[in-house]
Amino acid sequence: MKILSGIAALSIALFVCAGAAQAEGNPEEGEAVFKKCRTCHDVGEGGKNKVGPVLNNIVGRKAASVDGFAYSTDMKNLGAKGFVWSEENLGKYLQNVKNVVANGKMVFPGLGDAQDREDVIAFLKKFNK
Repeated sequence: MKILSGIAALSIALFVCAGAAQAEGNPEEGEAVFKKCRTCHDVGEGGKNKVGPVLNNIVGRKAASVDGFAYSTDMKNLGAKGFVWSEENLGKYLQNVKNVVANGKMVFPGLGDAQDREDVIAFLKKFNK
């Protein structure tokens, strides 16, 4: 019976670890998903503000901190409170924008697929210095 309990515990541990491995983002896949964002956002060398702010150095950056971009009042208030775009916060925002910034300017409804969110974040991390 102890052997069966050990096998069951090992099976559960392997299942949990496999799920964690899948949660890691793939920047190449993220680049493809990011095409949905390119209409409003720029990223990379020479990136500029468009309808949305440039997303270079977004991971770890304080909200509403890109010079020259006209943020919504709610986004400015979030930044004033010290809100930082951690990977976790970006994931929540990309899942449902309005749950993080209720009256923000971004009209994108979000990315429903968790792997797409992880992939986009992995792609954006490539542009952190």
